[in-house]
Amino acid sequence: MAFGSDRSRLQVAFDEKRAVEDKDIGPLIKTIMTRCIHCTRCIRFANEVAGVPDLGSTGRGSDMQVGTYVEKLFASELSGNVIDLCPVGALTSKQYSFIARPWETRKTESIDVMDALGSNVVVSHRTGEVLRIIPRMNDEINEEWLSDKSRFICDGLKLQRLLQPMIKNDQGILMPCNWEEALFMSAQKLRQIPPSAMACLAGSLVDTEGLLALKDLLNRFDSENIFSEGELPNSCGGIDLRSNYLFNDKITSIENCDLLLLVGTNPRYEAPVLNARIRKAFIYSDMEIGVIGSNVDLTYEYHYLGSNSSILDDLIDGKNAFSKKLLAAQNPLIIVGSQALEGNGTDMLHCKLQQLAQIIQNKLSERKIDSPPKILNVLHGNASQVASFDLGYKPFNLFDSKLNKSIKLLYLFGADDKQISKKDFHEDVFVIYQGHHGDSGAEIADIILPGAAYTEKEATWVNTEGRPQRGYPAVTPPGDARVDWKIIRALSEVAGKKLPYDTITEIRQRLSEVAPHLSRYGQVEEANFFRQAFTLSNEEAAKTTHPPKSLEPKQQSLLDFWLTNSITRASPTMVQCVKASKEYAIQPHTDPLRLKCLSA
Repeated sequence: MAFGSDRSRLQVAFDEKRAVEDKDIGPLIKTIMTRCIHCTRCIRFANEVAGVPDLGSTGRGSDMQVGTYVEKLFASELSGNVIDLCPVGALTSKQYSFIARPWETRKTESIDVMDALGSNVVVSHRTGEVLRIIPRMNDEINEEWLSDKSRFICDGLKLQRLLQPMIKNDQGILMPCNWEEALFMSAQKLRQIPPSAMACLAGSLVDTEGLLALKDLLNRFDSENIFSEGELPNSCGGIDLRSNYLFNDKITSIENCDLLLLVGTNPRYEAPVLNARIRKAFIYSDMEIGVIGSNVDLTYEYHYLGSNSSILDDLIDGKNAFSKKLLAAQNPLIIVGSQALEGNGTDMLHCKLQQLAQIIQNKLSERKIDSPPKILNVLHGNASQVASFDLGYKPFNLFDSKLNKSIKLLYLFGADDKQISKKDFHEDVFVIYQGHHGDSGAEIADIILPGAAYTEKEATWVNTEGRPQRGYPAVTPPGDARVDWKIIRALSEVAGKKLPYDTITEIRQRLSEVAPHLSRYGQVEEANFFRQAFTLSNEEAAKTTHPPKSLEPKQQSLLDFWLTNSITRASPTMVQCVKASKEYAIQPHTDPLRLKCLSA
């Protein structure tokens, strides 16, 4: 032969060339185990970082294999990180496999919006299509890790998209139209309806520039009915004091913490990368953890205190053994989930948390601790929540039934997560929906204005700490969809209330006038007025009484992790993950649930 022999140079008399059978460890990771060099990086990641000891090695020498021993799901919310760790491609992405080579794609830096942590990502794309999303190093937020939901959401960006404006006809059917028709009809409704009868509701995936433009538009029509989907008690100053809704101590402070109290949150599924940092601090320090909420596996040991808010009374009064540890700690932190601040009884809960934080703060002051922590931190679930509160959007719990019945024009800005219907509002209510996916908000709309997803626009995102970060467009919006703030700017001109900005630079200049800290990218503007919040909590606690509130979070298992917003609900990969999680729950070979909890 012209280019050498067609026979292998491997001449072994008794054994054939070594080959290993591939493993099925779920819908996300593809295994090509013949490539494996037994470096055990994936095993160490699963055991040390993810806290899920599913991966291990069997056999010795040339018979050694890496796998799950019995065929089952690699049941971790951080499993995709082993793809980045594998040096030889034995573990690869099923979603990205054989799609493209890295040198064929373009890379764009962006910010993840699947949770409120603001993880830094790199979006790989080619010919107007997002192919994969991988983590970008940022030691102050996500380090080098990324949750599976953020990594494998790509296919959800392509399906169920709103591609052109639509108007509902006389038969109640949404029909495609052009932008002129949609804008003129929307502007007509804005001019006809009185300011007190119009309202807007902003969703969880909208950017800061869009929030500002919509607020400016309604303010020009003399309407103050601007709400977000997130909830916050109106006690202790409500959204007027930033300390009430920020992660005040920054994410990195967890590593210096010696005692952590988790209230009404499951960080493993609400913010997986944050939970990995908590686990790291727990392993490499003497940090103790207490939990008020659900008794579930968080991948580290903790003292389970109870499931309702009455435990906070015991901690305040010193009746609980854990309260002595709280008062003796040098760097204690309290993390409360945003879900705990939803529903009835949250005003009293918020007052109790403020009181407990102030008691701890006073003890630190008595001991003259240098640079004491702020103590109380709120972990949000919505990527747009902090930005909306900073800009003056009211929490959803103030959108009461009395106001609802007077609303004749409802502007849904990417609002898909609250269960609302036209029956909740005035009988003649007219609904305008602006967003990128055909989800529950688009179902009740009379006009649809197609917007851009987070990978398709240059935007500012503010994480749960209050840290503004800049994301860049990887691809252009599909079809006739447009960038959100530009849609609102065009609508304002048609309605005769032209907004004073035409470019991204000009709207950011306007943003710096309204909230200057949101233009200082990468920096956290610290909150203040903690003492005033405590004073208000004492006054309101004396007036308010409410039975104990359950603090069990909604997301309690891997099954609850995948489908949480309009993009995930459109993703076939996320649906496969739900199916795999259900099968894993009844898998005969899985170990019983390991509740790593200590007595209080």
